[in-house]
Formats: sequence, C-alpha cells, structure tokens
Amino acid sequence: MRRRAFITGLASAAAIPFAADAQQSPVLGFLSSGPANARQDQFAMLHRALKEAGYAEGRSLTVEYRWANDQYDRLPALAADLVRLRVTVIAATGGPVTALAAKAATGTIPVVFTAVSDPVKYGLVASFNAPGGNVTGTAGLTTELDAKRLEVLREMVPAARTMGALFNPNRPGVDAQIGELVAAAQAAGLRLVVMRAGSEAELEALLGAPLREPVDGMVVTADPFFNSVRAKVVELLARQRIPAIFQWREFPAVGGLISYGPSIGDAYYQAGVYIARILKGEKPSALPVVQPSKFELVVNLKAARALGIAVPPTLIARADEVIE
Repeated sequence: MRRRAFITGLASAAAIPFAADAQQSPVLGFLSSGPANARQDQFAMLHRALKEAGYAEGRSLTVEYRWANDQYDRLPALAADLVRLRVTVIAATGGPVTALAAKAATGTIPVVFTAVSDPVKYGLVASFNAPGGNVTGTAGLTTELDAKRLEVLREMVPAARTMGALFNPNRPGVDAQIGELVAAAQAAGLRLVVMRAGSEAELEALLGAPLREPVDGMVVTADPFFNSVRAKVVELLARQRIPAIFQWREFPAVGGLISYGPSIGDAYYQAGVYIARILKGEKPSALPVVQPSKFELVVNLKAARALGIAVPPTLIARADEVIE
C-alpha cells in the first residue's frame, strides 16, 4: 500500500472536496490509531470495497494517511490536520478513540468509523438506525462480548479458578469495561486478576517475567493497540504458558489459542462500502450503523498442543475454523 507524504503549503490548498470540482479526485483522509505497518489485511478490505465501487487509490481516489503509532494522544492533532486539508471523507480506523478524535475535529466532513463497540454510548451517533450528524460506520461488539469470551475460555480450561484480563488503560471507557468483566467473573465463581498495558514496554514489563499473581487463563480484551502488536502478545503469553482468548481471528492466525467475535475484516469492508456511498452523494446521517451479524469461533490446535490442553470436542464442533 503506497503512503503519501505529508502535504503542506500549496498542496494543502489543492486537496479540495470532490463536490467542488467534478474533475478533481475525491480525497480520503485515513486516520489510524496504529502504525502504518500494522493491520494491513484489514486496511486492504476497506480498499477492496472502495475499488469495487470505482475508487482506486492513485487513479480515481487520493488518500492522505495519518498514523498515531498507538500513541492515542496524537490523534486530535492528526485529525485536525486532515480537516485543514479539506479531505472529502475521513475513515476513522482503530476503535472509539480514533472516531472520537475525528468527530471532535469536524462537524461537517463525513466520518466513517470501524468496529466501535457502542457508538451510541460514546456519543458518536444519536442511534444505530438514524445516526444524525456527520458520523456513521460499523459497530464491533467488542466490550459487549468480554463475558462470553470468559465463558468460552473456561470451557477450554474447565479447572480454572483464577483468570486474568488484559486491558489497555488508554481506551475510552475502560473503567466501566473492567467493572463489567469483574462482575461477570464473580457471577461465574471466578477470581479475576486485572492487568493493564498501553505500550509495548508495559506489555514486556507485565508479561515478560513471571506474573506476580499466577492465572489459569487470560482474556485479552479488544483494543487496536493489542491488535497492532498481536504477534508480540501471543508470543509473551505462550512463553508464560497461559491459555488465552482473543476478540479477532487474527490472533489464532499468528499462534494464539482461541478467539470469539465478529469479523474485523468484514467491518473494514463495510466501512469501505459506506465511504464509497458517501463519495457518490449519500449523507452519513442517513446511513445506519452496520452491526455484525456473524460471530466466529476460531481454535488453534497447534497452540493447544503446545500448552498441553485437550480441546473439548464440543468446542471443535462449534468452531467456524480449526487451525491445525
């Protein structure tokens, strides 16, 4: 994927919206909470939807990329920069923190977010069916499935009594998310050890040495930072020999044990569909937030064998994908 250089001066003035000049390619502002070299498979899905609708980067579409490199405090300035460039649409990728930064930066440029757990709760849209304003996108059902993932992990490790849960403390609404999962664990008769890491250094400090409080399993909660460094998260947990469950199938694909959740690739594809519809003249206020309809259970048998876990046949029978 070609990344355009940062544009200043006269080039900024040239980046005018498509509606103002039929001969000018529309400009997509691509705002990401992560680094440029992460989540390329997901970004490819968004571009695939755009290309299918007739918007190919470099030909019929100009793209301005802004990457926060998992430093969430950089997002407001990056979003403001895209607004100064007068981009046609902003794709806010990488969870609620990116979408909130984009919404705060503009009330007029359309914003399409990807895989936000509850956009109504975050104040991004008025409702799922009638977003209102200039913001719409795809819901991810991320935090809402934390308790279900805990249940699935216990099925994988039935003797577990103490579970860990890994959170990014920089995620908006994380305290409420922690409280909900603690309550779910208590209701299931489990003790939950809450762990926090918002950078690679904090991950190494937390999981690079024996845990101060041993756990029988780990719920890695959904967050764009964890997704960006998924190979590192999987490696550290494997080194500790901790069975873990994740939100996205991308984690078992790089060696994680099990995942349960909607397809993040589909969420990015649907965001691309919406961006194309907006470029063709539709208003974000009239585009309902797309909610996931399919949930994937993915099991990595190789990871299970390495951990000495016999995967219950009931889980294998329910799995949408089994990685040998």
